[in-house]
Amino acid sequence: MTADKLPFLPFALPEIGEEEIAEVVETLRSGWVTTGPKTQRFEREFSEFLGEPSLHSIAVNSATAGLHVALEALGIGPGDEVITTTHTFTATAEVVRYLGADVVLVDCDPATLNIDPKAVEAAITPRTKAVMPVHFGGLAADMPALLDIARRHGLKVVEDAAHALPATVGGRLVGTLGSDATVFSFYANKTMTTGEGGMLVTRDAALARRAKVMRLHGMSRDAFDRFTATVPSWYYEIVAPGFKYNLTDIAASLGLHQLKKAQRFRQRRAEIAAQYHAALAGLPVVLPAEAPAGELHAWHLYAVRLAEGAPVDRDQMVQALFDAGIGCSVHYIPLHRQPYWRDRYGLEPGRFPNSQQAYERLVSLPIYTRMTDADVQRVAGVLRRVLG
Repeated sequence: MTADKLPFLPFALPEIGEEEIAEVVETLRSGWVTTGPKTQRFEREFSEFLGEPSLHSIAVNSATAGLHVALEALGIGPGDEVITTTHTFTATAEVVRYLGADVVLVDCDPATLNIDPKAVEAAITPRTKAVMPVHFGGLAADMPALLDIARRHGLKVVEDAAHALPATVGGRLVGTLGSDATVFSFYANKTMTTGEGGMLVTRDAALARRAKVMRLHGMSRDAFDRFTATVPSWYYEIVAPGFKYNLTDIAASLGLHQLKKAQRFRQRRAEIAAQYHAALAGLPVVLPAEAPAGELHAWHLYAVRLAEGAPVDRDQMVQALFDAGIGCSVHYIPLHRQPYWRDRYGLEPGRFPNSQQAYERLVSLPIYTRMTDADVQRVAGVLRRVLG
């Protein structure tokens, strides 16, 4: 097959096996398709995967939902400020506005593109109540520094770990650090998937209780408890104006088997990243930061940046990849460039030089477990041709 006849190589594809399919079929045949026994099992096994069975894992229908209920459970509301990075997807920030609080955006570290702890500390005001770090691309943020800042200033910490399963800090998996809550994503392109879905993890029993109530209409008992009891149990109470954020058993059926493969998935992503590193060496690109020695990088993204003196700009490189039948993306169009955030807070690019410069030069290359070594070399070959 000639190069111009090669099939399109998408930016991302999930790896779904026969185990997932069989589990979903079993769920469909069981008659219990909404939140029920499979979701409860998925929550339990997720805590076990993180190495702390006593952790509270609360399944939700998206990471956005998880971030929302975590902040609500922490009492964030009108008049409060929450600090997060401009270099993220809007979901990280929009949940703050759901609660009537204000978002304070800060710049990222120029090497890792993770939130800059010094910028966080400089942004703290008497209204600041929480910090939301984002683990960009699967590389954990500087959590020791951020947790120290939060402790000294009496702030809550909610980690947006949508990219970070499984990543480590100090040999400990993200999700088991000292934050108040951590939220993972199982969207279709993440390191494991339930199609749509997420998981809120916390050690705080009170936060967990509130999150469980708020994820299903503010109801004092969930449907599984009410409809499977052996005595009449129709009665429930609405204790808060909650949300409709529960994960279904159909989605959890996928998650049960994806979770068993998560470490294998991470290893394959790491192998692809290493192949990219070798194949792109010497080109005018800045390769993504690797994890410190002894730590795990989840490699959700492989985001390269054009270096000074590159013969093409970012948009030309994206076009070259698409012309060669290769999907790619840009992570992210920073929030300070988005009309809502820009206009609401009067944000100028000059306030975020690291994120702004990264954005102008960033391209995320395909990285997923179904890629072959030949696929990786195909992508690298286009970059060598365009940039060499």
